[in-house]
Amino acid sequence: MKGTIATLSLVLGLTLTGQLSAQTIPKDELTFLTSEWKGERFPDGRPKIPDALLERARKIGIDDAWTVLKNEGYTNQFEGNWKLIKDDVPVIGRAVTAMFMPSRPDVEKNIKERGISKQGRKGNTNAWPIETLTKGDVYVADAFGKIGGGTLMGATLGNAIFSKTGNGVVFNGAARDLQELQNINGFNAFVRDFHPSFLEEMVLMGLNTPIRIGNAMVLPGDLVIAQREGVLFVPAHMADQVISTCEFVTRKDQFGFEMVKSGRYTTGQIDSQWTDDIKSEFLKWLGQHPELGAMTRPELDKMMSKRTW
Repeated sequence: MKGTIATLSLVLGLTLTGQLSAQTIPKDELTFLTSEWKGERFPDGRPKIPDALLERARKIGIDDAWTVLKNEGYTNQFEGNWKLIKDDVPVIGRAVTAMFMPSRPDVEKNIKERGISKQGRKGNTNAWPIETLTKGDVYVADAFGKIGGGTLMGATLGNAIFSKTGNGVVFNGAARDLQELQNINGFNAFVRDFHPSFLEEMVLMGLNTPIRIGNAMVLPGDLVIAQREGVLFVPAHMADQVISTCEFVTRKDQFGFEMVKSGRYTTGQIDSQWTDDIKSEFLKWLGQHPELGAMTRPELDKMMSKRTW
């Protein structure tokens, strides 16, 4: 019982200091949970993956990224079976997380009164996470899969989200106003379904807290890679490694296609551990394709030593 009470207090952010925003966890707790991240953080402790990495992440494939995570033991980071507004608009960015629960009158009353009177919140609690969004963020919400009455967003909130982030959303719940949302150029949503109803009988119980999206654990600041195949949540400290490895795999594949097509090497030679001759040939080939970036022999050896893809 004591553990349950402590966990609930943590999620709700009910501390005696009065320094926390509604439903957030303490900064030191978020820093503890994401302690592998050594880079810059937002004021609330959320890891701040650099914009340059986010831009590079737009060019990698989710299959390669998933493989890198799996090889490192991160096996619970992918979730599929989504409905999308647009099939050809990926959503890439830093996670801002929100956890919703079925409403309970006494709890919802207290949360709304505190949020409105003491913290200057406005509107229903599904709009509160939007107030915290910045460029490059992805609003990721667990709405326990609710469809009817589980529409966390319509056209108005969709426009507000995009204006703040330049990005889309991932909702384990629903959205409404599909036709109007389609008109937001560059915006996309990964949801369980679309439904004409308004949000009802739901309340925000966690903001920038750890959440569960299907079979995946998501922490604030995770790199979100949402493509047609599904959504991958990359821990912030793994973002650089995942992106760099995926970039290498892309180069390797292009090199391999050319070598096999020209008959210089067989598919068996390309798809196994490379000999010194192939490595030298690859580095020479990279020099002829500066747009793909440079790589030293030690960097190549290190990358190939971990090869399980």
